[in-house]
Amino acid sequence: MVLSLNNSGTQVTEFLMVCFPGMQDTQHWLSILLAPLLILALGANAVLLFAIWHEVSLHGPMYYLLAILSVLDVILCLTVIPKVLLIFWFNMKLISFAGCFLQMFIMNTFLPMESSTFLVMAYDRYVAICHPLRYPSIVTEQFVINAAFFIIFRNLLATLPTPVLAARLNYCASNVVENCICANISVVKLSCGNIHLNKIYQFVSVWCLLGSDLMLILLSYCFILRAVMRLQSRGASTKALSTCGSHLILILFFYTLLLVFIFTNKAGKKIPSEVPILLNVLHHLIPPALNPIVYGVRTQEIKQGIIKLFKNKY
Repeated sequence: MVLSLNNSGTQVTEFLMVCFPGMQDTQHWLSILLAPLLILALGANAVLLFAIWHEVSLHGPMYYLLAILSVLDVILCLTVIPKVLLIFWFNMKLISFAGCFLQMFIMNTFLPMESSTFLVMAYDRYVAICHPLRYPSIVTEQFVINAAFFIIFRNLLATLPTPVLAARLNYCASNVVENCICANISVVKLSCGNIHLNKIYQFVSVWCLLGSDLMLILLSYCFILRAVMRLQSRGASTKALSTCGSHLILILFFYTLLLVFIFTNKAGKKIPSEVPILLNVLHHLIPPALNPIVYGVRTQEIKQGIIKLFKNKY
């Protein structure tokens, strides 16, 4: 829908999300994959959060950081996937101007927050393995509170200009977004103004935030590997690495999927436009479904806490 401004132009008040432009007649079949994954993600994170809240043995800094990750996962899931399913099932393609930029803000802010949470968790593992005697005095509940403030305000301040700059543009032509979500570039290219600043800021902010997080995570694991290699006992080395296993698996999956999405998006016409759109949607769904399952299966304390929770309830 557009609202008339004058004789020479119009102003967009709603956007029309067409999801996969070349798959309009078949895209609804993707809901067979997305709907179960959404239920799995929400259910698994709910169980994990409830177990951490209910089980006293899980009231520790490492598990509080995991709870932060789960909350971020749930918010990202609910911001993107329900709207995609509504498009597939009921053809509800319209999204309000304010709703679109709210979705853009949440996606651009909470995804780097998740990356920062992985960074803090990497620091937690670094202290636990490289400075085990100092771990109780360094990684405390106050540390988690400070880390939460760091995660929120660092990413909020860095990413807020992205939707603000996009919302200030004049949208006076087409309102058809060729995407399932209000991704920044997909929306701003519909404007009648100059979007050069928008592209530069998104590029710089994404690579500064996610890039710096990834570099610091890799650095922390270099120190961890060096410390493990110095251990005399093979059993001690295996035990030390096993405590990092869940975290490392999720980090590799999170950043690999993200980098594949970025590079396929930059490939332009060499790759069908539906591929980066699908990868973007899946990046808001598969990690939230995978994170609690990996930690639940590989972390004995969490597994026992969940089993105890269900025994007490049933």
